[in-house]
Amino acid sequence: MVKSLLSKHRWKQHSKQIVIVLIGVVVIIGIGRIVTRKQKTAPALPTVMVLPVTRSNVEIYGEYVGRIRAQQFVEVRARVEGYLEQMLFAEGSYVTKGQVLFVINPDQFYAKADKAKAQLKKDEAQALKAQRDLKRIRPLFEQKAASQLDLDNAEAAYESAVATVAMSKADLAQAEQEVGYTIVRSPLTGHISERNVDLGTLVGPGGKSLLTTIVKSDTVLVDFSMTALDYLRSKERNVNLGQQDSTRSWQPNITITLADNTEYPYKGYVDFAEPKVDPQTGTFSVRAEMPNPKAVLLPGQFTKVRLLLDVRENSVTVPMKAITIEKGGAYIYTLRRDSTAERRFIELGPESGNHVVVERGLIAGENIVTEGFHKLTPGMKVRVVTSEEVMEENAKPTEP
Repeated sequence: MVKSLLSKHRWKQHSKQIVIVLIGVVVIIGIGRIVTRKQKTAPALPTVMVLPVTRSNVEIYGEYVGRIRAQQFVEVRARVEGYLEQMLFAEGSYVTKGQVLFVINPDQFYAKADKAKAQLKKDEAQALKAQRDLKRIRPLFEQKAASQLDLDNAEAAYESAVATVAMSKADLAQAEQEVGYTIVRSPLTGHISERNVDLGTLVGPGGKSLLTTIVKSDTVLVDFSMTALDYLRSKERNVNLGQQDSTRSWQPNITITLADNTEYPYKGYVDFAEPKVDPQTGTFSVRAEMPNPKAVLLPGQFTKVRLLLDVRENSVTVPMKAITIEKGGAYIYTLRRDSTAERRFIELGPESGNHVVVERGLIAGENIVTEGFHKLTPGMKVRVVTSEEVMEENAKPTEP
């Protein structure tokens, strides 16, 4: 009887323990389901990629259409009339300054020079006789053995003879100069074109005077036009095109593009800007000097010109893709320390490549949203991820 009562008591205690355990399991399962539901219903934070704002020197360029011309282009002409006897160069070759190019028949000019020499000697003899006559008349006039008229005639004859000698010397110099003109020399160093006349042709003032042309092409000039607005903007930045400024760490320079769309390895520097605007086109001419040591650039060809207009030192720049432009202005999303997105209106400056200068609205050190900003609203919490994670997030299908 006692054993029976003990067994019933133990069974009741065991049953209570089982019930308590079952109740605990049910409670744990219920809590887990509640937590799971909350996790499913809680919205996921939008993922974005950020970039810190930095300062750097920004180069501002302008692009124009330019034309190349020779630094010097000289027409070689015959200065005296005569028959062309010799041509002492190869067409298209490189000639040096002072090199003999053509020879014109000099016979008539030598004869003219000889005649001028003979006339000079005759006039010098006449001048010597007039001088002696004057020396004889003066003592006689002092002794009143000769009249005033005799003295005046002697002085006039002497002065006339001296003037005649001077004229004869000038004629001789001119004749000798014409003899020198029969040898046509190169006025500069450069490449020579083809000849314009054939041997035996009468050249000179009465015939064809243009013999050939020479181009100095080791340095070329690049001409292009800028608008009046470009001029005003350069003045605002205190940049005077065509004038060197020692106070700046940079000077306006150009780079050009060749016919195969490659960039020419040398830079040119602006050395002249027209001080007036063409009223018909609204532009003004600008010239840059560029080295051409290998004669790659040919005078007359057109090219693309890229001109360095300004260097904005220590400027704040941001990627253009991070900027949204609306009627109210341009804005960008920045990220606060608590990972909250803030819409910030900014003032834009000049563009440079894929970046743009921010004049006002941002400071160095702030973080800006560069990817994922299209799904943001001001004050929204975000999760910062890498660019790879953003691409994966954007690639996921949108849930209905």
